[in-house]
Amino acid sequence: MNELKDLQDKVAIAIFDYKKRQKAEARAAAVAAARSFGFSLEEVLGESKTRRASKVAPKYAHPENAELTWTGRGRKPKWIEAALASGKSLKDLEL
Repeated sequence: MNELKDLQDKVAIAIFDYKKRQKAEARAAAVAAARSFGFSLEEVLGESKTRRASKVAPKYAHPENAELTWTGRGRKPKWIEAALASGKSLKDLEL
């Protein structure tokens, strides 16, 4: 039984290595194709080498606690939801 498990592990490693080689060859072919047109692969795919999250200035602030702010992106904070439920508008909460 141990021999079969060892064989199974070796087969799994061989498959992983094969897929890794195939992926590297595909990437090399893509890079070569992009270069033949005078571009880098990142330019063709629209990827940048360094992705940075840009900081966004807050647009809204809590009327009583100025430390509570929201940029207007993502989920609304509970204090925004509470203010909207009480009849205020986002315009009332703008900085």
